[in-house]
Amino acid sequence: MNTQQALTDEQLRYLRLLAEKYPTVAAASSEIIRIEALLRLPKGTEHFMSDLHGEHEAFLHILNSASGVIREKIDQLFADTVPARERADLATLIYYPEQKLPELKARQEDLNQWYATTLLRLVELCRLVSSKHTRSHVRKCLPESCAHILDELLHAHFEDHDKQLYYREIIQSIIRYDRADAYITRFCQLIKRLAVDRLHIVGDLFDRGPRPDLILDELMEYHDVDIQWGNHDVVWMGAAAGSPICILTVLKTTLSYNNLEMLETGYGISLRTLDQMAERVYGGSDVTLWRPHGGNQGRWEEIARMHKAVTILMCKVEAQVITRNPDFQMQGRDYLNQIDYENGTVLCGGKRYPLRDTDFPTVDPACPSALTGEEQEVLNDLVRGFRQSEKLQRHIRFLYAQGTVYSCCNGNLLYHGAVPMTEEGEFAAEAFKGQSYSGRALFDYCDRRCRQGYFAPEGSPERQAGQDFLWYLWCGPLSPIFGRSAMTTFERLYIADKSTHAEVKNPYYSHINSPHAAEVAERILQEFGLTGPGCHIINGHVPVRAIEGESPIKGGGKLIVIDGGFCRAYHSKTGIAGYTLISNSRGLTLRTHQPFESTEKAIRDDEDIDSQSEHIYTAPQRVLVRQTDEGVQESARIADLERLVQAYQSGLLHEAS
Repeated sequence: MNTQQALTDEQLRYLRLLAEKYPTVAAASSEIIRIEALLRLPKGTEHFMSDLHGEHEAFLHILNSASGVIREKIDQLFADTVPARERADLATLIYYPEQKLPELKARQEDLNQWYATTLLRLVELCRLVSSKHTRSHVRKCLPESCAHILDELLHAHFEDHDKQLYYREIIQSIIRYDRADAYITRFCQLIKRLAVDRLHIVGDLFDRGPRPDLILDELMEYHDVDIQWGNHDVVWMGAAAGSPICILTVLKTTLSYNNLEMLETGYGISLRTLDQMAERVYGGSDVTLWRPHGGNQGRWEEIARMHKAVTILMCKVEAQVITRNPDFQMQGRDYLNQIDYENGTVLCGGKRYPLRDTDFPTVDPACPSALTGEEQEVLNDLVRGFRQSEKLQRHIRFLYAQGTVYSCCNGNLLYHGAVPMTEEGEFAAEAFKGQSYSGRALFDYCDRRCRQGYFAPEGSPERQAGQDFLWYLWCGPLSPIFGRSAMTTFERLYIADKSTHAEVKNPYYSHINSPHAAEVAERILQEFGLTGPGCHIINGHVPVRAIEGESPIKGGGKLIVIDGGFCRAYHSKTGIAGYTLISNSRGLTLRTHQPFESTEKAIRDDEDIDSQSEHIYTAPQRVLVRQTDEGVQESARIADLERLVQAYQSGLLHEAS
């Protein structure tokens, strides 16, 4: 069969389009040669982080240090030739070049000699971290203003005596023309850029910690990042879309953790009308139950009043959402409808409990979910504030663009919460609109509904349904992002009996810790199309209690939970300050981190995060690009280019002159 007979019309159209980019046999063949060489390079480094919860300073330090990868490279190169103090200075300089450089310069007796030494060390380090990349890739990472000089230095052969003067002159010229600071800064940025190919955030950027907005600012500038949404993320996505229930939910968390700076300064959202209503309605009330956690307690009563006002509003709107979504199976959690207002009790789980607070001045017992006129005005104002925050909208569009409910990447399955399961170990089925979903199909369905809540037409039933679903993913009993029976916010505030506060974990969590955990993990991986000894599940969401001896490695070694309590609020429960994971061509390494004090102290004292490394998987042979997702795509391109070459050689297509 000749080439023309073997190709369909669609394939021919594609080859003609490909020919526009590669108009000759030589051009197509050169690209094949380039790709073949790329496929034989070692796989790039991937960096996994989870449950950041607004802890922007610790996040930035771990990001800058690549979870210790950069310090390891420094020690690899200079342990025998450079004193420990100077290696620590060099590491901090790379992490924070703009802040550390003035301090280091002020210490020097011979600044020009220090410049020359530092530039040469940075060149050597940069050459090491660029060794797994093609020269064309490295060139693309270079800043345009000084790309030529950086490229010359990176590919210098200092042992070549004929060129030694040439390279020495480049360094001296950089110093002589007062460009050393700029080149040091550029090299530091380039080292961080080349040390990690791709960053994975396995959910929960928002809430609890002080500035999630600063984390998102940083992520938007990062060269390659993907995000698997956590339940704290999806509720903020719903809030940005204008969902009243999501807005009230994120406000309740923000007020309870006293994070008003993030809301007012970070996103420019005013709480003035809420504050005025709370003062008028609850000014004479005991609001001790609503006192916020931590932070500046100077204005705690004002914040507590707003916290109570938002909580009541949230309970009202929750009842409305539950009523119009019977598929959510959350009847009985519309607690304002379960209260006996005369006797001050509430029905919870089939039992009646006394309320810790019976002050409900805005609730009509005959219609508990109805908003007063003033409450409706406040809610309308809050919706406008969230919808009109340009920075919040930029961040949420970024989350939608870079985010998914789950991701399969280079043999790893990434998701935040759980794959809902039954007690018997089967994938739990959940029905929405008359159709049942489980396993991967449930994840795919959730992803579609998440997008509907933000992108469906304004005012459409689909948009409201999607926004309600974003709230369900925050707290629903079979939400794969939440993974628990219920969010017991009302119970913790209003019921003293702590047995009602329990949030029962989905059976998934017992299965991944059971004697048959390896089989469970393998079945989950197969459900998502992943097989082989190098495949793993990367999970977040539930903090690992390392202080009690719990291991983050579960599922017979096939599942790694990397939520180690990154947020300060969890440090006492976990005994550590988070896990991160590094995947490179040789396998997987888990990093366990101790608390990070502050950026200021890290810069001043060269204080790195105290971390421990544990190799949890070693590849039998070094993993090459050919074996990655990128490699599969590039191999397919080679096949296309080979067909293009055959089409030229057979006369089916004509080469450009």
